[in-house]
Amino acid sequence: MIKIVDLSKAFNHLVVLDRVTLDIPDGETLAVIGPSGCGKSTLLRLILGLETIDFGQILVDGQDVGKLNEEGLIKLRQKIGMVFQSSALFDSLSVFENVAFPLREHTDLDDGEIKDIVENKLAMVELYGKGEIMPSELSGGMQKRVSIARALAFDPKIILYDEPTTGLDPITSSTIEALINKLAGDLKVISIVVTHQLSTIFRTAHKIIMLDNGKFIVGGTVEQVKRSQDPVISRFINAGITL
Repeated sequence: MIKIVDLSKAFNHLVVLDRVTLDIPDGETLAVIGPSGCGKSTLLRLILGLETIDFGQILVDGQDVGKLNEEGLIKLRQKIGMVFQSSALFDSLSVFENVAFPLREHTDLDDGEIKDIVENKLAMVELYGKGEIMPSELSGGMQKRVSIARALAFDPKIILYDEPTTGLDPITSSTIEALINKLAGDLKVISIVVTHQLSTIFRTAHKIIMLDNGKFIVGGTVEQVKRSQDPVISRFINAGITL
């Protein structure tokens, strides 16, 4: 479903991705780990076509992201749900209108059809009946669930999570991690989870890769990563356990 080939990206003289290659099959939950500022979020933005590719290719469902025009990118993004680190909700819009926003912007659905979709997505994240609440009235965990509901609006084949549990308490983090797993299982989507939270890594991932100095270090499954002798992976995991 997602094929990354010799992908490179630099900002000025800082290389964040250096000729990396990766295949992500349907239904897989991939955790991308690494220190802050190593390029994890940039990888998600490249998949969405929000950043230009310097070299190489990203193929999503057979489409070359770097060669799509704006109309093509809009259609591609309807296959991809994005959950931003900050939730990125519109403060002036209700929960209902936040989830409805992409449907109003990019479809010709009538109000009744939009209402049915939004209520269905809110039910999927256990927020049914909360549509009239404003984001400022919600906890951080509930705001994250609204962001996930909005990401589901177009029934995407891929969901990208950028630090989905950062800043949340352990109980709320566990709730979001369980929701990521439930959606992956029920919807059979590809999930890419960018995170440095060990609980999120260990509870959600089928496969783990680490981004270090612009290169991918393939860690494998959770159990393989826990037993990894690679010094970079081991140092990252052990530092997290110490914390």
